[in-house]
Amino acid sequence: MVKPRKTPSQLLHVSPVPLYTQIKEILRDRILDGSYQAHEQMPSESELMSTFGVSRITVRQALGDLQKEGLIFKIHGKGTYVSKPKAFQNIAELQGFGEAMSSMGYETFSRVVSIKSMPAGATVGARLNAEDSEEVVELRRVRYLNRAPISLDVTYVPKSIGERLSKEDLAHRDIFLILENDYGIALGAAELQIESMLADDYLARQLKVEEGAPVLRIERLTLAADGRPVDFEFLYYRGDAFQYRMRIERSSSRRFS
Repeated sequence: MVKPRKTPSQLLHVSPVPLYTQIKEILRDRILDGSYQAHEQMPSESELMSTFGVSRITVRQALGDLQKEGLIFKIHGKGTYVSKPKAFQNIAELQGFGEAMSSMGYETFSRVVSIKSMPAGATVGARLNAEDSEEVVELRRVRYLNRAPISLDVTYVPKSIGERLSKEDLAHRDIFLILENDYGIALGAAELQIESMLADDYLARQLKVEEGAPVLRIERLTLAADGRPVDFEFLYYRGDAFQYRMRIERSSSRRFS
């Protein structure tokens, strides 16, 4: 039997915020800060009723909202469990990882693996409109979602931008937001290529997965509003923890052909 932890604060019974919402936020915080681990069984409805001093229907409303958010799941006859985070990002909207995830309530941060200057080479040079021998800056970061590694981002930027970025708080800030808000570079669009691959030894160590585990590889070139390339990336996402989504419309001309 799972014992409920003490509430971090008393519920406010005289409050415009409903009791079930207050309970949901308390439980949600515990899930996001790791107090409740992925696949751990949650306290039963009866235990939560006793802990919070509320009715069963209030507890069920709170749990129902958490289930809709994908933070918990139920197994009939066994109880309620914490879901393993599987976030998604709207591929039709140009956003940084932290920007997209924080808007959905996820906790994110980055671990900077390395920052170095290097010759662009043929592939990166072609994407950034640079000569093969021209210096660019490579930034490697492991992105964390609810304190679990979810992606390795390998980013290439012109040296003039990279030297400034190397002094920024890249652990907690998205490069896109820094470019726009701090450097005054308006971003316009991005070109993406997506494919699946298997994790090699290096990716497996960075993402804490088995070698050979499925990985989503995204190649992304981000352009400024004036069309010049400012950011070229290889993004490697854990296949078991992340997905891209998009909405597409059928062309009206097709309906009448």
